Amino acid sequence: MATRYLDTPTKSDTYPTHPDAQFPKARGDAITGDRYYSKEFAEREWEHMWKRVWHVGGRESQLEETGDFIVHQFKHESVIMIRQEDGSVRAFFNVCRHRGNRLVNVEEGGVAKHLTCPYHNWKWNINGELDEVQDPEDFPQGNPCGKLRMKEVPCETWGGFVFFSFDPNALPLMEYLDPIPTLLANRDLRNWKRVVWLTLRVNTNWKFASDNFNESYHIPAVHPQFQPMIDDHYSTTIFEMYPNGHNRMIEKLQPSSRYETSVNVMPLWADVLKEWDLDPAEFEGRAQEARLALQQARRKLGPERGYHYMAQLSDDELTDQFHHTGFPNLTLTGTPEGLHMFRTEPDADDPNWSTFDYWYMVPEVEGMTEVPTIYGMRPFEEAEHQTELFGAEGQQIAQGDFLAQDLSLAVTQQQGLRSMGFEQAYLAEQETRISRFHEVINDYLEGRR
Repeated sequence: MATRYLDTPTKSDTYPTHPDAQFPKARGDAITGDRYYSKEFAEREWEHMWKRVWHVGGRESQLEETGDFIVHQFKHESVIMIRQEDGSVRAFFNVCRHRGNRLVNVEEGGVAKHLTCPYHNWKWNINGELDEVQDPEDFPQGNPCGKLRMKEVPCETWGGFVFFSFDPNALPLMEYLDPIPTLLANRDLRNWKRVVWLTLRVNTNWKFASDNFNESYHIPAVHPQFQPMIDDHYSTTIFEMYPNGHNRMIEKLQPSSRYETSVNVMPLWADVLKEWDLDPAEFEGRAQEARLALQQARRKLGPERGYHYMAQLSDDELTDQFHHTGFPNLTLTGTPEGLHMFRTEPDADDPNWSTFDYWYMVPEVEGMTEVPTIYGMRPFEEAEHQTELFGAEGQQIAQGDFLAQDLSLAVTQQQGLRSMGFEQAYLAEQETRISRFHEVINDYLEGRR
């Protein structure tokens, strides 16, 4: 009797694996609507979870020289990450300890040596020390220089990402992220360029994106354009979960197995094959078999066409989509062409709103000055930051863009979650990673983590 789901392998030569991988299982905690709109629940998330996890603050490419800094806002807090003289990156609360003013009111920049408070000119060294104040002799408790320091928070880097945590006793970053760095080790993410940098304000709770990217059950309804070349069916998809709360899903690049047309070479799939010198007609009636042929073609032709990074990828990484959902709010989707990063963060005051970030990072391809993205061709250079209100008039998002499709559903789901007609989620087995995600939240909130 055939199995309904692919077994989670302990070892594979065709894609990176990890011994801690388990097929997703869940306790069955109820997922009720109030988790998405209750202010009380949002405050519990802040106190018991957000203060303890690691957050992405930016990219190391923004910190080229000593004194370069980036600022990240999270709820009511603002954190500044700044390059030190020894090349390391340190992070501090973006606040002057004199009277509480924000030190920096831009999202990135650079200073020669000091961050200067715009209110009273207190000068803080980039290493956090207070170096200079006005009228130092006028403090009855003594000159504050040499006594006060900016309040520091843990800061570490991986893959070109700069992380910070509000928890002074946070797990080391690599231990917290494990095994995601291992699973993505074939990609030199530190040196990839962020060619799309988009932040949207969306009328939905932050958990929508983590729910959404923890399953592919929605693809036939929401993304029908993927049918010719992304196999969303659970019988061909690998589902994994890990002890830290992170998950992974691997989807094959081939026509979807849920349709009888999976044997046919449809136009989008044909275009991909022709790009790599494969004749679509040779695979008519057995379209899924073209996936392995495509791997062989990219293995052979990739480096000579300037795609030198392909030599480091495993066979399945040359075709398939590797969706890593890092707890609680980070999704890293590796494809043969690049890495899509998705992140949602809660609004400071209203759990019905969140910010949604989409970054697209790509490796260098010899001779290529532009790269394809979901927004068309973009220069192979670090992108400027775009910020918008999702659904705003004049917003430049292409029709059919998968992000616009997902976020439109996010808004209507947020509305439905408040209905008296919704009691709790009723999930399919292929949605088990959603259950797992909410159970890990519960573990933080209830003191089990």
